[in-house]
Amino acid sequence: MSTERVGEIGPGTLSRITAAVYRYLVLGAFLAAAGLPSLLLWTLLSPQPSNTVLFVASLLPAAPALSAALYAQRSWAKEPDLSPLRPLLRGLRLNLRDTLAWWIPVLACATVLAVNVLFADQVAGGTIVRPVCAVLLVVLAVWSGHLLVVSSFFSFRFRDVLRVAVVEFFLSWKSTLGILSLLVVATATVLLSSEALLLLLGWAFAASLWLIVRPVAADITARFTAQE
Repeated sequence: MSTERVGEIGPGTLSRITAAVYRYLVLGAFLAAAGLPSLLLWTLLSPQPSNTVLFVASLLPAAPALSAALYAQRSWAKEPDLSPLRPLLRGLRLNLRDTLAWWIPVLACATVLAVNVLFADQVAGGTIVRPVCAVLLVVLAVWSGHLLVVSSFFSFRFRDVLRVAVVEFFLSWKSTLGILSLLVVATATVLLSSEALLLLLGWAFAASLWLIVRPVAADITARFTAQE
């Protein structure tokens, strides 16, 4: 750990609390800026099934922003300093390509599943198609949480990213349930209030996600990386 940066914050409890508040204010502003285009598009679009593709496509910035948030929170824990924006931008730059490599296909699959859920009444066997696609949509969303961990902290080949995320989906079942719970809370926030509130509380959801997935990152390190 850098002694210079520790000294920059100061050893006192008040200094550490102030630094933590500042870091999460910056994180909140970063996530709000990343999510603003999605919020604007959702505001302009009418809530019709025909707009499903656009609603899902507008989520494109979400995964890279959350990846940067996870990367930064781990960096803050290792080297707490008063420049919290640097790890966020570094995480965004380093993880952007790897994150989009799986996030774009996930959004494409989510679009198909969402359309099947919304238009199930118009096809034969819709009563079976709708619940099956709804369950698959939830599984895909939770699996994306594990994919986010892998692509944020590790440099694996694309196919290995997918495989490791599948393994952790089952082995780190407590974290899987935690991700599911966080998704339920986020969905309830949007349904009971608005997307704007979810955006304003983005820092809290990112902080909760970091607490939930830390065991996943530790397990991947122990299970899939070479130990010196």
